Amino acid sequence: MNSNSEIKNLLQKFVLNQCTPEETNEVIAYYKKNKLTDDFPSVEDIQNLLSEMPKMNQQTADSIFASILANTKEEETVIEITPKKSNFRKYISIAASVVVLFGIGFAYQKGAFTTKPQPKFDFKSTDIVLQLENGNTQIISENNKVVVKDADGNVVGNQDGDKIVYDNNTDLEKVTYNTIKIPYGKKFRLQLSDGTLVHLNSGTTLKYPVKFIAGENRQVFLDGEAFFDVAKDKKHPFIVNADALNVRVLGTHFNVSNYPEDAATDVVLVEGSVGMYRTNEEFDAAKNTILKPGYRGSFNKENTLISTKPVITDIYTSWINGGLTFRNMTFKNIITKLERRYNVTIVNKNEKLASEKFNASFSDESIEKVMSYFNDIHGINYTIKNNQILIK
Repeated sequence: MNSNSEIKNLLQKFVLNQCTPEETNEVIAYYKKNKLTDDFPSVEDIQNLLSEMPKMNQQTADSIFASILANTKEEETVIEITPKKSNFRKYISIAASVVVLFGIGFAYQKGAFTTKPQPKFDFKSTDIVLQLENGNTQIISENNKVVVKDADGNVVGNQDGDKIVYDNNTDLEKVTYNTIKIPYGKKFRLQLSDGTLVHLNSGTTLKYPVKFIAGENRQVFLDGEAFFDVAKDKKHPFIVNADALNVRVLGTHFNVSNYPEDAATDVVLVEGSVGMYRTNEEFDAAKNTILKPGYRGSFNKENTLISTKPVITDIYTSWINGGLTFRNMTFKNIITKLERRYNVTIVNKNEKLASEKFNASFSDESIEKVMSYFNDIHGINYTIKNNQILIK
């Protein structure tokens, strides 16, 4: 660590549990070797970093805090504070930060912030799954008309066919998350407690609050693709987290596509305005990318740059009504999207074909017609048997 910026970056990684074992040892060695300097973060810096960490329950928090306090006496023996009145508060703040920093690092190493791993969802299953915050799951049948309950048995909404409507009049006073998982070959709709309507495409996972709490942002977490018709609320911004990208709105219609195989996360704005910014940034309308209606914003997952261009929005939202669109997409990625859309297995033995790029749009067509198109236009030979497609 040869510069202050390197030191600060490494300390930030340590607090967020992103250090390699070698970097962790480097932080500890630096701490033992040096007196306290401005290189260490202040209490305010630590609090900002803590906001990026997953929330834990009160019992775990109390346990970690007690552990940190217990370790304070040991750490105090290596902290020297200059007895100048003007610097006293400053160094006390730094000392507190160091104690918290190492307490957090210790807690992470002991696994205090980790959650119990959940079984990996099989997207090729036929069931839509609703997972409660405590890990319990419920199977959602599209033919049902039932009430939706939380982990304590309280009614929080109603399901009618392919849609769940959440109630805004429940007695919940803290944010509680549900996660819905849509398998291949299916779509679903949610009406969140604020009235926001969400269309979920196949192979999509959405984590969202059972009820939005006054005074807090309305935030959801998306893996896959969804179209949002956001209820207007100027006091509570609606934020869609798509991995390293945040999409911020007050009330508008837009589509977000964030599938794993895609090189970019795409946001297509139909109406209103949205802000796009990285999750490690604070939103700033003067600096961040603001989309206008009729534009697509693309967040490059590799270099985290955002680009925009005008598009025909109907092409990107046609999936809601059964449409299917490929734009400058490799056949390898097209295969993944076809498998997701039709819940089929496609085996491609034509290696040269995998990297070729295609443009195509379909209405609500069967997989047989889609494959027939590729055969007629691009000479792709294939066979279909049951739910398996072999490309020769």
